[in-house]
Amino acid sequence: MLSDTALLLCDLQNDFIHPDGAYGRAGQGAAEIAAIPARLKPLADKVREKGGWIASTHFTLFTGKQGEPFIDPHLRHLRPFLKKGDFVQGSWGHAVVEELAPSDLPVEKVGYDAFYQTRLEWILRKAGVRKLLVAGIVTNGGVSSTVRGAHVREFDVTVLEDACAAFSREVHETAIAALRPVAKISTVAAELAKLQ
Repeated sequence: MLSDTALLLCDLQNDFIHPDGAYGRAGQGAAEIAAIPARLKPLADKVREKGGWIASTHFTLFTGKQGEPFIDPHLRHLRPFLKKGDFVQGSWGHAVVEELAPSDLPVEKVGYDAFYQTRLEWILRKAGVRKLLVAGIVTNGGVSSTVRGAHVREFDVTVLEDACAAFSREVHETAIAALRPVAKISTVAAELAKLQ
């Protein structure tokens, strides 16, 4: 049984990955990112079958009056295409991509580190999770920050390097190399083999 293990899906949301999502509509995709859900699905299914948890982080644009999103200036500069309706809590775009749904432990976040000002640590502890298999996007942003956050909270962390991606291969590889001191690095196939 994997009751102490969670597959943590970092920001694998429709608004990031689906062609009809916020990034897809803006032409801001990458083949490596688009390939993650299909590659990861067999492991997600096996984790569920063996009694493990599926946890997910959801980048969220909280809204103010008239539904206008609160967008940090640095993000507005980097992603000027983000608009009203994108990444709204409870919306289709905010949800985990269909191939990997449902999530047992979904957590909204507003920054890179999914532990920062969220209930992630609390919910993982309540579920009895000690081990995290981490997948998602982007390797150099939310994934790296969340992995470091998990490490300092003494979770046993394994990063699935072929189930993470950035907008360039070089950036992804640099981020993976930088995570080696704080996490184990593995692949979907290697983790699946351990569960057979």
